[in-house]
Amino acid sequence: MRAAWYNKTGVAAAVLTVGEMPTPEAAPGEVRVRLAASGVNPADVKLRAGLSSYGYDFPQVIPNSDGAGVVDQIGRDVDASLLGRRVWLFNGQRLGRAFGTAAEFIALDANLVTPLPDAVSFAEGATLGIPAMTAHHAVFADGPVAGKTILVSGGAGAVGFYAVSLAAWAGARVIVTVSSDEKAEFARQGGAVAAINYRRENVAERVAELTDGAGVARLVSVDFGGDLPWLPDVVAANGSVAAYASDGDLTPAIPFRRFMARNIMIRPFILNGLGRAALDAARFGVLSWLMAQPTALRPVAKKFSLQNIVAAHEFVESGQKRGTVVVTP
Repeated sequence: MRAAWYNKTGVAAAVLTVGEMPTPEAAPGEVRVRLAASGVNPADVKLRAGLSSYGYDFPQVIPNSDGAGVVDQIGRDVDASLLGRRVWLFNGQRLGRAFGTAAEFIALDANLVTPLPDAVSFAEGATLGIPAMTAHHAVFADGPVAGKTILVSGGAGAVGFYAVSLAAWAGARVIVTVSSDEKAEFARQGGAVAAINYRRENVAERVAELTDGAGVARLVSVDFGGDLPWLPDVVAANGSVAAYASDGDLTPAIPFRRFMARNIMIRPFILNGLGRAALDAARFGVLSWLMAQPTALRPVAKKFSLQNIVAAHEFVESGQKRGTVVVTP
């Protein structure tokens, strides 16, 4: 099969190679997917660059963890109905697995693939995986959001946009923080009712205005350390914060008394550390949204061929993308 790989971490142009590799076979409990699209997440790029806080020490790595395609082989003890099904997948190059989705085929645990409705393209399916499942867990882990006001920081990012879309679909009133008017408009396409430009507006003051001083019931944070100066001032009493990243400060000093005084719960998490029940809730929750909202925007930032995977990784690193970059075999 055709695939891209690296034997050491570093700059994309220096370490990524495209060529032929043996086609994998589905082991017991696994399915093999003929891939039609591979999603490139920021975490994939950081792993390849050697910048991730968690690393993988393998002699050869096929990058990218998300993708979509058709199940063309099943291993022993796998539901036979999966054979021939369109699917989207997550955690391809995670959890001790070296070979991800930047290839023509991938063999992986059957619990990592989920049916892809016919109305959703393979490229759109490749944008789901880690971003949409992270968003689902962040929005719903602490219960239903119908009738509640929630705040999504970084509402125009890959995870943030899906958090907006899922929360709005579930009946929440969604406010976002963004860094530009362009990103504000993009977040509104997902269902945001208001956008706060954190570069020129006081986030706490604007949230107070938008909620009549009540604050938000839930906050989805893209950068816990960066959001921390205003975070305890915008969450309502007995509210919660779901934080899936803190790139600006991995060891932030938490003002404990401010959180305690309002009974605010902090939920930091990483998707590949969640248990089976939580992962299933997220992937099947995303599937329910796909089926209920077949025409909802699932943003593909740009497509690249597998041969041009270096350019795909470089485009993610440039910070110019809006949505998920997709590589096609």
